[in-house]
Amino acid sequence: METNLKNRYFFLRHGKNIHQTELKDIAYCWPDDPTPCSLIEEGREDAKKAGELLKDKQIDIVFSSDILRCRETAKIVSEVIGFDSSKIVYDTRLRDWNWGTQFGGKPKTEFWNFYNNDKIRAFEIPTPGGESWNQCKERLIKFFNEIESNFQNKNVLIVSHGDPLWLLEGYIKKIEDNQVFLDKRSDIMLKTGEVREIYE
Repeated sequence: METNLKNRYFFLRHGKNIHQTELKDIAYCWPDDPTPCSLIEEGREDAKKAGELLKDKQIDIVFSSDILRCRETAKIVSEVIGFDSSKIVYDTRLRDWNWGTQFGGKPKTEFWNFYNNDKIRAFEIPTPGGESWNQCKERLIKFFNEIESNFQNKNVLIVSHGDPLWLLEGYIKKIEDNQVFLDKRSDIMLKTGEVREIYE
């Protein structure tokens, strides 16, 4: 597939943790819960399977969110693919979307009530102590453009969270209409432990 990207990119969402099981309807605190969210056993298996899928991709560079669930995922994958985990680059710009101080640890319904359940407003309006989707996307774009400026012909693995990876993929694919982008959210959003090669 033809692409104007200077590098080959693989996105990986962290493995499953408690927020995909008994806390699945609760918003994450930011940057992490008071007790940091570690991978559950299924999440560790997710990461091992991701590593197997990436084994033959000759990964040159691994970037990861510095949050525990991503750090654990990146280390497990590195072990499987034979990448030196001491060379993983942790970047705070890859952290999850900030739900805000008012809603962290609260039911997600309270969060969406802030937007009167009109999700399109989340692109422009940040929550108290949080950020909008556009603000989250801007930090991901800066991160991505730095890679494109600094590297060429590298196989790059990016380990992050659901919303940041969704927002970055939309940017790379040049989906500029927010409503169209939102309508595609469930299709584009990576599942926990899912690997995807990204094309324009």
